[in-house]
Amino acid sequence: QVQLVESGGGLVQAGGSLRLACTASGRTFSSYAMGWFRQAPGKERRFVSAISRTTYYADSVKGRFTISRDNAKNTVYLQMNSLKPEDTAVYYCAAVTSPAYGLASPSTYSYWGQGTQVTVSS
Repeated sequence: QVQLVESGGGLVQAGGSLRLACTASGRTFSSYAMGWFRQAPGKERRFVSAISRTTYYADSVKGRFTISRDNAKNTVYLQMNSLKPEDTAVYYCAAVTSPAYGLASPSTYSYWGQGTQVTVSS
């Protein structure tokens, strides 16, 4: 069983930055593909970014967000710059060891964190 704990959310003005972190339990973190998703009120959970051997981004965040990982710390990060009000959502990290589907699909992932709120004011 893998436990994921997100941190780093908060309230920021438009144009500002936040860095989210997701720390995983377990000894084989380096073998996990990791993803970030977000869910706004009344909307479905949507892909933001993922990292395995390479990185992937939703078009809406490309050029503004950067995903990275530190395997020694069992942590994946999401650096979010130039934030917009439409980035407001609960952000979730997710992990999978052997992806059966694309990394942009929530169904791919086996483990999820509890989420962290990001609010961007205009």
